[in-house]
Amino acid sequence: MFDFEFFSPWFFLLFLVFIPLLIRDFSRNKRKGIKVPTTNNMNGNNGILPVLFLLKISKYIILSALIIAMARPRAFSVSQDRDETKGIDIMLAVDVSLSMFAKDFTPDRYSVLQKIALDFINKRPNDRFGLVNYKIEAFLKVPLTFDHDAVKYEIENLNQSEMIDGTSVGDGLAVAVNHLMKSKAKSKIVILMTDGMNSLENGLFPPQLAAVLAKDNNIKVYCIGIGTNGYALMPVRADRFGLIYAEQPVSIDTNMLQEIAATTDGKYYRADSEDKLEEIYSEINKLEKTDLNVSKLYNYEEYFKIFLWIALGMLVFDAILRWVLYKFLS
Repeated sequence: MFDFEFFSPWFFLLFLVFIPLLIRDFSRNKRKGIKVPTTNNMNGNNGILPVLFLLKISKYIILSALIIAMARPRAFSVSQDRDETKGIDIMLAVDVSLSMFAKDFTPDRYSVLQKIALDFINKRPNDRFGLVNYKIEAFLKVPLTFDHDAVKYEIENLNQSEMIDGTSVGDGLAVAVNHLMKSKAKSKIVILMTDGMNSLENGLFPPQLAAVLAKDNNIKVYCIGIGTNGYALMPVRADRFGLIYAEQPVSIDTNMLQEIAATTDGKYYRADSEDKLEEIYSEINKLEKTDLNVSKLYNYEEYFKIFLWIALGMLVFDAILRWVLYKFLS
């Protein structure tokens, strides 16, 4: 998207010169320097009056074009030059199993996570983000990118039909780590979010092995267990009318998540409320500070030449009027 500006707008002060010129040219009492038509020269040359008027205004057009050209009108766009080796690359690994619609958060777990994750992304404009969704299997939704809108779109538009029972934490972490391994960023982190137990019988990658892989590639993992203590209203199945809920015990494999965090020099958090989840993201935001100075690149498109050509064209037009047409009609 382009913006518009004048590089030297103070040249517009030259338009003040027009005031005495207008007074001189259009005052009824001053006609000096203008040949007043008489009955002798008007009989055969009735077209001289329009020529005289054009000669008056041509100099104003020429001067106006020159002043605007000196003010340097230009359009510009701004792009940001980020050094990817100095920023922080963050992969969000989000559990999207059916239990993420449990009602122990208002309105449900995923809606709260969605709101807070979006706010977290907005607070880190200079970092690259990626998104991995996992349930029984894991899949990359958005690779690492500075296009935060793409990440936020995927978080906001989760396909509920994809949400099924089963949670393969190891696969989710392994996919996130795999896409961070080639990163050259000074700091690489995974924020791993889950609300259940690891379904090892369905997953391909044990969580402990994924944690070792993260450690070997200098990737820190922050684990967040989402859910209240005790029982919660859980979706147990879906039919054509929507989700069917029932009271179920809240089960989070705290030991597994703590082990993953400890292996990678990260940290484990338990989010049992919306406020607690917000505090967790705020703490991660403070722990992972980005000192990257983003430089802005300005791309300019100059338009002063257009007005120079207008001035030149009017000079030629004025010369034709003055030295050809006016003399012919006089």
